[in-house]
Amino acid sequence: MDARAIIAKLRDGVVPNAEELNWFAAGLASGVVTDAQAGAFAMAAVLRGMGEEGRINLTRAMRDSGQVLKWDVPGPVIDKHSTGGIGDCISLLLAPALAACGAYVPMISGRGLGHTGGTLDKLEAIPGFRSAITQDQLRRQLRDVHCAIVSASGEIAPADRRLYAVRDVTATVESIDLITASILSKKLAAGLEALVLDVKCGSGAFMKDLSQAEALARALVGTAQGAGCMTSALITDMSQPLATAAGNALEVIEVMETLSGTAVNTALWDITAALGGEALALGGIAVDFEDGARRIEQALESGAAAECFGRMIAAQGGPSDFIERWPDRLPASTVIRDVPSLVQGFVSAIDGQELGLTVVALGGGRQREGDKINPSVGLSELAGIGDEVGVGEPLCMVHAATEAMADEAIARIQAAYQFAEHEPPIPPLVLKRIA
Repeated sequence: MDARAIIAKLRDGVVPNAEELNWFAAGLASGVVTDAQAGAFAMAAVLRGMGEEGRINLTRAMRDSGQVLKWDVPGPVIDKHSTGGIGDCISLLLAPALAACGAYVPMISGRGLGHTGGTLDKLEAIPGFRSAITQDQLRRQLRDVHCAIVSASGEIAPADRRLYAVRDVTATVESIDLITASILSKKLAAGLEALVLDVKCGSGAFMKDLSQAEALARALVGTAQGAGCMTSALITDMSQPLATAAGNALEVIEVMETLSGTAVNTALWDITAALGGEALALGGIAVDFEDGARRIEQALESGAAAECFGRMIAAQGGPSDFIERWPDRLPASTVIRDVPSLVQGFVSAIDGQELGLTVVALGGGRQREGDKINPSVGLSELAGIGDEVGVGEPLCMVHAATEAMADEAIARIQAAYQFAEHEPPIPPLVLKRIA
């Protein structure tokens, strides 16, 4: 086959068939397809679209460009994917809760992207935690602990890694077809039987409005189902941070407070139960998603999820006593300041993207590839939509490395909040279910 012919076909509005896409994905992985050809293919996909069948075939081809994991475990292999948001630490709650309910969860996660935080960055705020483990270690841990949260190896969907790098510099990131294939090729290469998707919508998400989020959710669900993986999606609100903290160690603290029951964040609890209910129903552990949600809540209430989380942390190099001693094990910032409100009224809107970028500027994310993250910085005790504040009362707390960085963050946070005279409606946590 010839890459030029495949690109020309897509350019002219004819979607390449499965055999052609398999060849192209293998060529991306091997280097036979050049960067120029990869960029031309991506641009043709953006301009012409690939349709549902094309998306499914591209996803399968990119999945099969590397190793596809297989598992020998006595229960369903389940995972979850989030499109990213602010204060979104659900994976740290959901993976152990699913494991406590009898599922096996090989969660391949990522690092922070743009203004959104990364699950691996949060976990690596825990001293000693290793996200990169061998496949043999992953298999042992899945058998023993039932869950692991790890980084993708170079053998998983190498065609996606190559195409994504090209898309990033050729203005071809914004394509539902390519986004769908990118997300799912990596997830399906993990050998999943069921997948639940958390598609975020709002100011702190990549998808700002419901129609965009629904289009992506339907593409993801239809493609994953077409590729042989039971899948459903929840479109969830990201018009404000999900947790009351944003920043790596600070979000781990909120997770531990919820797991231990010392200070339960109801938004984190409810979204974990909703997503977990979907996953358990898809995996055949629960009768339906409502039964599944009850099982997840029981795992959280009983401490079974916390116990599973502690075993996972220890298995991946973290402290063996993390569940008992987590307040002593996490790093803390040297500068902690209130962010005083300049306005009296009810919080009516929050620019979540700006809050996320503020955390990045504090050192809690990467502005360039290779930047070292400061796990202790970020925001805590964030005021939410509907909260009433007076002039001088805190909107949140800034955790910074220096006073100058704190000053800059305070000004950005004050500008990110909007106020109203009367209490606004509180947005629902779950906006839509796509099954």
